[in-house]
This record gives sequence, C-alpha cells and structure tokens, in this order.
Amino acid sequence: MKILVSGGGAAGLCAGIDLARAGHAVEIVERADHLRVNGSPIDVRGDALEAAERMGILDAVRERRITMTERTKFVDRSGTTVASLATQEINESSEDIELPREDLMTVLRQALPEPVDLRFAESIATLVDHGDRVAVTFASGRETSYDVVIGADGAHSAVRRLVFGPEEEFSEPLGVYVAIADAPGQAMSGGARESEILNLPGRMAGVARYRDEALAIFEFRSEPIDHDHHDLAVQKRILTEAFTGIEDWKVPELLETAKSDPELYFDAIAQIHMPTWHLGRVVLIGDAAHCATPMAGRGTSLALLGAWTLAEELGRHGDDVEAAFSAYEQRERPRAAAAQEFAHGGADLVVPATWEAIEARNARLRAAQPL
Repeated sequence: MKILVSGGGAAGLCAGIDLARAGHAVEIVERADHLRVNGSPIDVRGDALEAAERMGILDAVRERRITMTERTKFVDRSGTTVASLATQEINESSEDIELPREDLMTVLRQALPEPVDLRFAESIATLVDHGDRVAVTFASGRETSYDVVIGADGAHSAVRRLVFGPEEEFSEPLGVYVAIADAPGQAMSGGARESEILNLPGRMAGVARYRDEALAIFEFRSEPIDHDHHDLAVQKRILTEAFTGIEDWKVPELLETAKSDPELYFDAIAQIHMPTWHLGRVVLIGDAAHCATPMAGRGTSLALLGAWTLAEELGRHGDDVEAAFSAYEQRERPRAAAAQEFAHGGADLVVPATWEAIEARNARLRAAQPL
C-alpha cells in the first residue's frame, strides 16, 4: 500500500521502518525543518525491547544507553539536600534501557529503509477519506492520494483534529506545565547521572545531568493556559511569568538559560483519551492516540510497540484496513491504559502543591532511602 505517516518523531520513524520493511511505499512528513531531538532522556521498557529487537535496532540502542541508576536530590532554597529519590520508585527492571532522545532519533533515522520518503518542513493541510483512498493536500500546496494515513504527530496531532475533532474533546490536562532546555553551563565532567530539584508550592525547578550534558527542567501547576503551542516567544513568556521573582538556589540562572534556548520544549502535561483510534483509512499511533504524558515514562515504548503492532496487523489483514486497525487497537489499548494510569500521582511527587505536601514528600523519601 501507499502509506502517509504524519510526524517524524519516534512513532513516525518506527512506523516508517516497520511498514517499509513489510513492503509498503511509505512517505513521512514532519512539520519541523529538522529531526526533533530536544528533550530529556527516554526509556525503552518491557515489551518494547522485543519490538526493538525485531526492528533490528536493539543493539544500537543498548550501545547508547546511559545508566538508569540516578541520584535525584531534592534541595531547599539554599541548595542543601533535604531528600533523595529511591530509584526503585521509578525503575521497573534492570533490562530497561534509558538513552538520550537525540541518540534514539539518530538510530531510527539510520534504520529508515532507503525507499522511505522523509520530508521536512511539510505538513497536512486537508485530507478527505473517499473510502478507497485518502486525498491529502499539504501546506506546500502539493496534492496526493494514499491508501492509508497514519497520524503519528503527537499530543497536538493535526491528523486527529482534521479527522476526529478538536483537541479539547480528547485532552485531559493534569494541571501541570513542563519546560525543558539545554543547560550546558550546568554540566559536570565524568558523566554523573544526577538530578537536583528545588520545590516551592506548585513549582519545581531542577537540573538533570547525564554523560557530559545537562538540562534545565521546570514544572508548575496551573489551570489550562490558552496559547499557541507553536509560538516559542509566548511559551517563554508564560514560563518567565510562572517563575518571576524567585531568587532561590539556581532558579534565576536556569530561567535565563531556558529563555535563551531556541529549541525550548514547553507544553501542558495532558493525556489523550479517545473512544477509537481509527476512522476509515486513517489511524493514530503514539501520543496522537493515547498520550500518557512524560510522567508515565512510557511514551517511547508505546510508540515502538504501536508502530510494530500496526504493521503486523496490516500484514495479517491485507486490504481489510478496518480489520487491521481494529486488531491493532485491541492489542495496544491495555498497554496505553496502564501507562496512563501510572502517570496519575506523578504531580504530587514532583510538584507538590503546598509546603506541607513538600515536607510530607521529603519525609517519605527520607524514610525510604537515607541521605
């Protein structure tokens, strides 16, 4: 089949690899003009390890792993450690692999079969499902038809909006916003896997270090904020307003670092819940279908598994795309639901709402793991 994949992130590249190897003609369009590599390290967990092995990328992923043994220190306003995070609270298995997002994207790009047409700075403007094909008009003005269209374009999926309805119908905000920026000035030699976190009521500022890299990370509680999630200047203004006036610890320095990062990641932490992930010849995978939020730590694993499962079911059902999509969804929904459930309560750990809640969290962590 001739298949269009919208989105060049982990889900989209995995779909391109799996579907092209199965003999389909695959085109991937990515709205950005480059591979999206910014953000914190990601995990490949559980069944996703088997999917990675079948894709032929597991060895390359293992070669780039960073230790999951991380010391996360919670500090007070002067920088003194007041609690540390027990690693057993976040790790599931010694087999799980954590690696930098950039490394995974590089591995996937290199594994993409040559016939796959990967187009940057391109996105879907309209699509019409005619029953036997899907007619697509792109932002560039190009018009083409496909047998199947796959929305792998993230939590703010354009494919989902065009086919299923407005994002607000499916998005469940968890009341927290997150920002992540490169912070080279905070890196430490020796590759220590270490994070420092300062909590104030409803706010968190921290530094995450791995290898010789460092990230500035912010989270803050808020009701939904109406803004253009493509407008970086507005995102930086919102972040600045949330932390203006805080002079404690490294917050001013980290905030300046975030404001100067042209690749700043900023978004609401929100889950996507949909009654169905497919309609006609259009199907969603990854965060577009079932975003569990970064608090779950399972988005990349779900992307690998979803892409593999979809390709497998399309192979089993041939031209009956409805049967293939239904079988894919039946297999993947339990995994997505479990990941979404796991994310609940994450805000109370990372961004307690009150001083009392902060101290209660710290006391619990001290009891679990001595400083």
